[in-house]
Amino acid sequence: MKRSLTKNNFYFPYLLLFVQPIFMATNIIVARGGVEYVPPVSLAFWRWLSVFIILCPLFLGEILKKNNHLKKEFWKLFFLGSMGCGVCGAFPFIAGMSTTMANMGIIYTSSPIFIIILSVLFFKDKITFSRIIGLIICLVGVLTIVSKGKLQFLLNFKFTSGDLWMIGAAIGWAVYSIYLLNWKSHFSLMGRFTLIALFGSISLFPFYILEEIFFFNTSFDINFFFWVLFAAISPGIIAFTLYTKVQKFLGASLTGFTLYIFSIYSAIYGIILFEEELMNFHYFGAAFVFFGVYLARKAKKIR
Repeated sequence: MKRSLTKNNFYFPYLLLFVQPIFMATNIIVARGGVEYVPPVSLAFWRWLSVFIILCPLFLGEILKKNNHLKKEFWKLFFLGSMGCGVCGAFPFIAGMSTTMANMGIIYTSSPIFIIILSVLFFKDKITFSRIIGLIICLVGVLTIVSKGKLQFLLNFKFTSGDLWMIGAAIGWAVYSIYLLNWKSHFSLMGRFTLIALFGSISLFPFYILEEIFFFNTSFDINFFFWVLFAAISPGIIAFTLYTKVQKFLGASLTGFTLYIFSIYSAIYGIILFEEELMNFHYFGAAFVFFGVYLARKAKKIR
């Protein structure tokens, strides 16, 4: 990271930490609305293929120019695409067919824990006591929101088959996050993202064909084009690009806290779009999350 950027814009990375989930949380809109019109794997496949088609004209020159690096980084890019776009792209949509949004929210917020564990084990990332406390406080805030402030809800929490898909998505996002940061690339940020989208759609293609043959048939109507393009642009291009930028500034562990902020924005979208009521537990939960992020931020010194 450039010294001048951090020196003159100290709070800029933390601003992105709160802005990125605004777009990332729109994925919840797709999960609740899009899967009614487009099958889950089909939606994930066409979403990432659309991302590639949109970005390709802008970065094709760079990709062709660095063709020798593409050969060297092929398997790394394919792995990132499989995790970030394949696993994290399709699993939540599949999970939404057999589990509740509350379950999805609880399980997906475990991803920062996996990020920290994997970062410490494989990349010797240092984790401070303040960071751990911040993570716990964030988790308490999220649990407050998804349980609607009722302990009995958590005591009666029941797992379904869809929850296993969400556990897979949480782990997949953790793996994607730490390797995205630690695997250096000769491509620009957006050039690599274009290739990740391509390989992500390729990894999804066999499962998309199986879904079409044995489970669902995609209807290529106006609803299909709307949801695919929406998923490609907002929680796709914008959210993933901002996430990568935040990682470059703050590292994988602290950037993982975007998932907690994500839960706050998801609740706001639910209020605005699905007529859900704003209750006291929303305020308390949000306060916990933001205080937890503040503690984690104090533990991180930008060099």
